[in-house]
Amino acid sequence: MIIHRLILQYLAHRDDPAFYEFQAEDAVGWLERWDVALGPGVRALDLGCGHGIFGAVLAKRGCEVTYADESNHLMPGLAGARFLKFNIDTDELAGLGSYDLVICSNVYEHLARPGPFLENVGRILNPNGKLYLSWTNWLSAWGGHEFSPFHYLGPRRGHRVYDKLVKRPRKHTPYVNLFPTYVGETLEKIRAVPGLKLLQAAPRYYPEFSFLLRLPILREFLAWNCALLIGRVDATKGRP
Repeated sequence: MIIHRLILQYLAHRDDPAFYEFQAEDAVGWLERWDVALGPGVRALDLGCGHGIFGAVLAKRGCEVTYADESNHLMPGLAGARFLKFNIDTDELAGLGSYDLVICSNVYEHLARPGPFLENVGRILNPNGKLYLSWTNWLSAWGGHEFSPFHYLGPRRGHRVYDKLVKRPRKHTPYVNLFPTYVGETLEKIRAVPGLKLLQAAPRYYPEFSFLLRLPILREFLAWNCALLIGRVDATKGRP
């Protein structure tokens, strides 16, 4: 469990690079506990990479990492890394190539069209390939990001009340660059996609309480950030 340490880190240093590296190291540890292959010979894609911190942690494990995002904001230490300019909402996923592991961390809630992403993500997974998908679900405590907890007033009203009362600049606006997403709805979409199988699901920052994601309604509020491990299914054998 890292939620308490994460909050302390944020209060002391806000969302600096160390804050995100801490999350990435913990997430990679979770993947290793579920026997996800990491190391030399593993082709990994950090999709929606931002500064590339998650991918950099994989590179330290020896993975061959490709970074992809709308613009190249990779940190200086990743100068020369393979980068693909890519918009998840508008570009064809198949154009990215294929990988053993695809990371999509804290990006899903910023997609205007998450459905097509889930429907097509299998195209970029090699046989036995895995997708790590994590995001902040709307009804969680941080669902509105910097204007939380005003998001509980609704996606049309919450940010406006925040603007009037708090009067601090914000980065996110619902239905512009932040979209309400729900755990149950996302799990249903994944289960409906031929060729994908949900392997593991847990609250990202306290995976010891994975049972929470089996509780309809409650999971929407209690999973601060939802982490899913998804496998590509071998159609001939019916398993990842």
